[in-house]
Amino acid sequence: MRIVAIGSRVFVTSFQLAGVKGVKVETPSEALTEINRMDENSGIGLVLLSDDIGKEIRYQLTSLRAKRPIPLIFELPSPGSKKERVDYRALLKQILGV
Repeated sequence: MRIVAIGSRVFVTSFQLAGVKGVKVETPSEALTEINRMDENSGIGLVLLSDDIGKEIRYQLTSLRAKRPIPLIFELPSPGSKKERVDYRALLKQILGV
């Protein structure tokens, strides 16, 4: 399984330096389109998404996570972003439909 980073130029370049393939996007809708292209047959097991892009599409990402477990979509802080608290209990409830 491969890893792909999706986000701004700086976010993606930092992962490319470590040997991770990256997709540069400008808008959250572009990121969502790229994530929708990835399926279980693409060989991608982990998507590292910039949190500044993920904030605006978080609801759609949660729906995707509920429908398909692979690839795992994980949001990471983008360079210069502020610390944000995540309510994992609420996120899990949304994924499970409780």
